[in-house]
Amino acid sequence: MPNTMNKRSLRFFSWLAALTIFGLLPAGVHAQTNDESVIPATDILAHTARVQNMPAKPKLPSLFLIGDSTVLNGRGDGTGGQWGWGDEIAPFFNTGKINVVNRALGGTTSRTFYRDQWPGVLALLKHGDFVIMQFGTNGGAVNDASRARGEIHGIGDETQAITNLVTGKFEVVHTFGWYEKQMIAEARSKGATPMVCSLIPRNSWRTNGTAARTGTNSAAGWARQAAESVNAPFLDINEIIASQYDKLGREKVNALFVAGAGPHTSLAGAQTNAICVIAALKGLKTNPLAKFLSKKAAGIAPVTVSPPAPAPAEDERPVVDASTVPVETIANNALPTFHIIGDSTVRSGGGSGHWGWGERIAPYFNTNKINIVNQAIAGRSARTYFTDGHWEKTIATIKPGDVVIIQFGTNDGGKIGDPSNKNRADGAGIGDETVEDTRPDGTKELVHTFGWYMAQFVTQSQAKGAKVILVSPVPHKDRWETGRDFENFAQWDAEVAKAHNALFFDLTMVVTDAYKKAGAEKVATFFSDQRTHATDIGAQFNAACVIAGLKSLTNDPLAPCFSENAEDIKTWQPNTTTETINQ
Repeated sequence: MPNTMNKRSLRFFSWLAALTIFGLLPAGVHAQTNDESVIPATDILAHTARVQNMPAKPKLPSLFLIGDSTVLNGRGDGTGGQWGWGDEIAPFFNTGKINVVNRALGGTTSRTFYRDQWPGVLALLKHGDFVIMQFGTNGGAVNDASRARGEIHGIGDETQAITNLVTGKFEVVHTFGWYEKQMIAEARSKGATPMVCSLIPRNSWRTNGTAARTGTNSAAGWARQAAESVNAPFLDINEIIASQYDKLGREKVNALFVAGAGPHTSLAGAQTNAICVIAALKGLKTNPLAKFLSKKAAGIAPVTVSPPAPAPAEDERPVVDASTVPVETIANNALPTFHIIGDSTVRSGGGSGHWGWGERIAPYFNTNKINIVNQAIAGRSARTYFTDGHWEKTIATIKPGDVVIIQFGTNDGGKIGDPSNKNRADGAGIGDETVEDTRPDGTKELVHTFGWYMAQFVTQSQAKGAKVILVSPVPHKDRWETGRDFENFAQWDAEVAKAHNALFFDLTMVVTDAYKKAGAEKVATFFSDQRTHATDIGAQFNAACVIAGLKSLTNDPLAPCFSENAEDIKTWQPNTTTETINQ
């Protein structure tokens, strides 16, 4: 992964190298073996009986450290010469202002910590506290007779139901990132600030003589993706520590590990890693712990690891190849179907941490009464959804008694003919005017108004016997606080609905009102990019807003199909402060 280190960062590495060179490391440490077969199995059940660290001064804010044995080894007493960085980080904080509480547990994964240890930590969290988590060192099989602690790879919503061969209990296993995101969300629900670390590197080396890093399609990458998907601070200590190892060289780095102990560090190694965590914190654009650092931390220069290069601004709304998008099928043709049509704010599939509200709305419906089929395609405008052949496939599946909800507008703005708009801008208004546009292949296209395309969706659906609901788009991240977003598109939707006896509600304002109630800090966690796409929790929030908007309709055709989950969603009241979302 490319990284940029400033001069202060280099000075930071030089200082650490000097500590090694001048013998400021404990004696009796040896080189690590990379043979994991020699690492004894950790008895999780035995560890849970130990005395847990608690905040020394409960009235102060607390920094809780959670993770595995590379954060807290054993009881934190250096048994076997092994130490975790969590026990060496307290001196860099002013403990007259903040407690540093190491609740890590050896042998855990994000899965087993969330299941067995996190409830105890969560019970202690209060408003103003902080959590730093680091997982990924341990893994293995999802279910075996020895540990059964592995997660599903990635950060998505995949699950595997098992009868755990160790505990004998039924368990639904999730992805690595799912567990981290759950802990982030639950910490935030208590008013705490969670942060995510990538795992520390091992004493492993590449053939070119540099320290081995953990790749993007593994725990370090998933940790970054999980953090970024919910806008949590990410500390890439895997890269920062590995870069330091490059400076020190293999011989000196050997002294930072304990022979035969896998990834476990000596006291000097734990101290080095603790310094790297502080450097990573100081390298954040906004360090939430800055005011709690001690004078000792002043000598540590910030280190910033550049994230993967961002996509060009125009690609925040990419045009997805429809052939690559899974086709959702109608489960039971005897039932009516709820067809969901729109762009990436309705369906994104989890790529780059983006999710659409249409992917999180099913729990609000009784699927014994209605099918839910999400036919949205990322990057589409009303124009391109109509002209690229996808509408033709969609209308073929619509039958009498179905309900169609349609949301466009996110990608419909801009100037017709501007290449940056990727041939998806519509004409303004709802009339019959047309503008000729030249496509990349040289062919000509007569472009209609936004309202013309929406009217085609409405009238063709009605001709098949379906009821149609038009909704305006989800507001942008940078617009909901300062004014109303998508005003023109909402007006055009409303005019088309009125002209053709369809239904309409202003989803832009339903979500805007709910965002204002939730507050800026919480809303920031709802976005997975600069201004457009939603995280998983953001998509869930927006889906609940859709239900609130549906309830505001005088004759909501979907009301008879709501599930019990929809009962707690309050009806949106236009032009009032909305109490729509059950927080």
